[in-house]
Amino acid sequence: MTALAPAVRYSLQDGVAHLVLDDPTHSANTMNDAFRAAMTDAVEQVATAIADDPTAVRGVVISSAKKTFFAGGDLVALMATGPDGGAALFEEIEGIKAALRRLETLGRPVVAAIGGAALGGGFEIALATHHRIAVDARYDLGLPEVTLGLLPGGGGVTRTVRMLGLQAALTAVLLEGRRFRPAQAQAAGLVDELVADRDALLPAAIAWIDAHQDDPDAATQPWDRKGYRMPGGTPQTPALAAMLPAFPATLRATLKGARYRAPRAILAAAVEGAQVDFATASRIESRYFVHLATGQQFRNMTQAFFFDMQAIASGASRPAGIPPRPVTRLAVLGAGMMGAGIAYTAARAGIDVVLKDVTTDAAARGRAHAAAVLDGLVAKGRVTPAQRDETLERITATADPADLAGCDAVVEAVFESVALKHEVLAEAEASVLPDALLGSNTSTLPISLLAQGVARGSDVIGIHFFSPVEKMPLIEIIVGDQTSDEALARAFDLAVQLRKTPIVVNDRRGFFTSRVFGSLVMEAARMVGEGVDPVVIERAASLAGFPGQPLAMLDEVSLDLPQKIEREAERLAADAGTPYESSPAMRVLDALIARDRHGKNAGAGFYDYPADGRKQLWPGLADLFGGDVEMPLADVEERLTFAMSLETIRVWDEGVLRTVPDANVGSILGIGFPPLLGGALQHVDGYEAADGSLGPAAFARRARELAERYGDHFAPPASLAHKAETGTTYR
Repeated sequence: MTALAPAVRYSLQDGVAHLVLDDPTHSANTMNDAFRAAMTDAVEQVATAIADDPTAVRGVVISSAKKTFFAGGDLVALMATGPDGGAALFEEIEGIKAALRRLETLGRPVVAAIGGAALGGGFEIALATHHRIAVDARYDLGLPEVTLGLLPGGGGVTRTVRMLGLQAALTAVLLEGRRFRPAQAQAAGLVDELVADRDALLPAAIAWIDAHQDDPDAATQPWDRKGYRMPGGTPQTPALAAMLPAFPATLRATLKGARYRAPRAILAAAVEGAQVDFATASRIESRYFVHLATGQQFRNMTQAFFFDMQAIASGASRPAGIPPRPVTRLAVLGAGMMGAGIAYTAARAGIDVVLKDVTTDAAARGRAHAAAVLDGLVAKGRVTPAQRDETLERITATADPADLAGCDAVVEAVFESVALKHEVLAEAEASVLPDALLGSNTSTLPISLLAQGVARGSDVIGIHFFSPVEKMPLIEIIVGDQTSDEALARAFDLAVQLRKTPIVVNDRRGFFTSRVFGSLVMEAARMVGEGVDPVVIERAASLAGFPGQPLAMLDEVSLDLPQKIEREAERLAADAGTPYESSPAMRVLDALIARDRHGKNAGAGFYDYPADGRKQLWPGLADLFGGDVEMPLADVEERLTFAMSLETIRVWDEGVLRTVPDANVGSILGIGFPPLLGGALQHVDGYEAADGSLGPAAFARRARELAERYGDHFAPPASLAHKAETGTTYR
């Protein structure tokens, strides 16, 4: 059997030691066992060559044979590391960091030749060089570990703090996990030089080495030179010391009090490391990394934002064998807030759009929305006036159905009425191409019911956008009883073409996202009706990690919408002759609506919306419902998260959800489930109980506790009870 080549190939050519990153077993380089061993060996070979002949090596170049430079850490291996593996993980990290540290202190200039994405551990390799050259192209560089619940543990915290200073490293690089394009990285001081293409990388690297043979500083890091001072000072510097107390407060405000562990660990590692020597700072960084990597929050976030997102991006929910067919001309029916947002988004993606409404003026107002958004981007310097005009020219505003001719896809975004949607879809079907995709942006109405209004029911599919369309990254695709695989594939491709993340669900009233979002806001309203202080409810949501506050979100969608949904459900139950029990939350909404408090658009709901100030919770809530009921804060938080996860389980049990990644990604990107919990089903699989127990069994026990205290709607559904008994998970 032929032995595999090492993951880092060493060669010495004309006095330049080349370390080529090229894992023979994977399409991308990752910081796995093979890399750690090969990198250590390659550095040893460089050191040996120098020891044998000090004139043999005049410099070192690190490059990659892959399309990307280096993908980062081995997340599969990290996910498999439990608390018991912490000591071994610490030694592994310290081992690779020792190799990188030895490389940057060999006394020879080391250059990183970056021709593709270098994120996380990959960019930490580059930071351990003395000069970084990157191809000026569309790919990402940076340290995004915080978005996965980690910190940069391969030297990223220690080196960026010494390179940029404590404040700049934290705010510009570490705490947000920002991804930089090469030119942005150069402007931030993270990259030193740009070249036009990959062919220019190695010549530029060797030229830099040759040009700096007589410069002793070229072979040392700034922090290893005599007289080095950290930019902005150390925590002992009076000016910085005076600012330090504000750092935790600013972080708490940024996170809205949510219990994200990684940003706090990054702040601690950076501040502590800035007070000690490099080696000690590096060990501090490693310890914080291991603490995070062996914890559940990292597993939750990495499962959602890496593995689940990867599953969706790979097209796991797209029918196989159907060739892509990009949309070239899109008909958007209805030029209100949603339709205007859809039209703008499609035009930005390069698609010609026909935006139709009942009058030309109404359609023109929708087009004007796109113009206003584009004007804002021009003012911020994100698009040029010419790009604005080009995008706006793609949108045709009309009231004439004949203008829909030639459209190969339709998205209707009219009022939630079956009769109206039947009317506009049938009108469009008669005008567009005979095989055009017929999409509905409905948030609740069954797609199978809407398909009854057209001749080509197999081409009808739900394409549910979220508001504001131009900002929200998710599209929920709903497959009706008649929807063909080709229609699903085309809708999936359209979502990708619009630069959105698509999830795919089956048909039922409310689908997935609307039902689960409703469970959140109605649970919050229910607690108001029970006499819980609304301030406590909103604060508990922030502490739990919700990006929005449920009573405020309910105001955003309007109190009338759940009331209309409730009345429709009552009517359907009456027609079927089945009993219907109204939610206690409806009594709260009915009471507010009776007082002409319909939500944000009406200027009054749970909140007051003064024209000259910030919104405030309406003081009258206390008069109507009280507000002095004592409830443990943990119960308030978990009533919100459990309401969403339990409703997700019911949707799963009913066969609406098709995959766990769709549930997790959809709940985070579409309806604001706390990212630190990893999604509505990951919250169940990764639940951490107060007693230290984990998983569905612990979740089910807590659900029963909540059911005993607050109602049977917290009782574990059938599949949860089964998984608790069998020790299995939803994944």
